[in-house]
Amino acid sequence: MNIEEENYQLDYDEEKQFIIIEGSLRLNGLNEYQPIHDVLAQALNSADSMTVDLSKLEFLNSSGIAMFSKFMIEARGKAEVNIKFMGAKAIPWHTKSFTNLQRLFPKLQVEII
Repeated sequence: MNIEEENYQLDYDEEKQFIIIEGSLRLNGLNEYQPIHDVLAQALNSADSMTVDLSKLEFLNSSGIAMFSKFMIEARGKAEVNIKFMGAKAIPWHTKSFTNLQRLFPKLQVEII
């Protein structure tokens, strides 16, 4: 499954349960983030592990952070699922935001490369 918009792209490999989001997410409100949330929820409900690679997502606004926070809260209801977020040291928001997401879902595995 793919979502391609002007400023970002999402690729979801259902077989590998691997999601890549790259570009810049400056969408307005949770409603505009719903298609991305739906892909994350589908992956969460489809397997016992999933990886979300954000290492090429250069910008995420507060609505995007809220969407990922909502997703982490939903993931707590699926305690058996292992979730890994990948980020990049070169992108400052990754470290801080991933740490905050771990507070919402302590099992979240984080890899910053």
